Amino acid sequence: MENDLRSIGETARDSGLGVSALRFYDRAGVLVPARVDSESGYRWYGPEQLEEARLLACLRRAGMPLADIRLVLASWSGADTDLVRKLLRAHLRHLEQGLSDARSEFAALRALLDHRENAMTSLRIASVRLSVAAPVLAAVLDTVRFAASTDPELPMLGGVLFDIEGESLHAVATDRYRMAVARAGVAGHDGGRVQAIVPTPLADAMRALLGGEGPARLSLDGDRVTLEAGDRQAAGRCLDHDFPDYRRLLPRAGGRRTVVEVAAFRHALETGPVRSGEAGAPDLSVLRVEDGGAVTLCADVDEDPNRVAVNREFLLAALAAGARDRLILEFGAPTAPIAIRRPEDEGAFSLLMPVRLEN
Repeated sequence: MENDLRSIGETARDSGLGVSALRFYDRAGVLVPARVDSESGYRWYGPEQLEEARLLACLRRAGMPLADIRLVLASWSGADTDLVRKLLRAHLRHLEQGLSDARSEFAALRALLDHRENAMTSLRIASVRLSVAAPVLAAVLDTVRFAASTDPELPMLGGVLFDIEGESLHAVATDRYRMAVARAGVAGHDGGRVQAIVPTPLADAMRALLGGEGPARLSLDGDRVTLEAGDRQAAGRCLDHDFPDYRRLLPRAGGRRTVVEVAAFRHALETGPVRSGEAGAPDLSVLRVEDGGAVTLCADVDEDPNRVAVNREFLLAALAAGARDRLILEFGAPTAPIAIRRPEDEGAFSLLMPVRLEN
């Protein structure tokens, strides 16, 4: 029997459940390992538990509530399958009713959209000529580029928003899970607010022109945007979409702030504890701000209610885009975004959406 036991890693790999999910279901009493090492706490699972883990993964993907999952697992090996079948049918009816309700709500929302005047259209039809320092615009693009979406289902997010008003150009990018904002001062524009979504490939071409120290000239003519730097030029069409009102997504004042040494913090993220999700799910870093202001990484068993989980890859990318030895991390509630700011320029920042933890 001892030799037939599977490690928690092997069980996770073969079942489709992540290691952290198996630990959660152990603590919840749903799938308790056959043996737990008394010294290390390491979990081992019996051969028959692999089928249960696969069943659990299937029920989890189907969104079945934990209380019903308990009953299904408890009844699965019995001769009478009537309870299991009834629970599956009841959950399927619940899903179908939820889908029907959602379709009704979305139909109502589409009707509202069809009859709503688009007040933002006027922001995309103006002509603008302005100049901006090439190094400044280069830094702005470097700050936000990492957050641009690559999802073909959301083409309106597949670029960088240039939001021009007065003597400011705000560049914004978001893929729903993170957002980055940076500001550059401009000259030559004293009109109202104008917006253009520059497609990501064109934004990259613009960035490639900005190696010098002189001014760059930016022009918008309807749906066409052009950047000139020296004797070189990058031009193309803007995306024909409206960008979300990012100002409504900006963090509220009053969060807990702490300064991190970026190199040390990156090392801690790369070598410290992570929550490994199921196949294809991102690794999560779970953060907590101590009373003294230090940010620590929580172990998987830590149940602190003030911890915040974020996509580790996204956090590392935001730290790199910050391009400073020190950055400010700003925490609100555990369900609120984390802001990463530069100490000398709080107008340049990125936001990371938190990830809900199962337990």
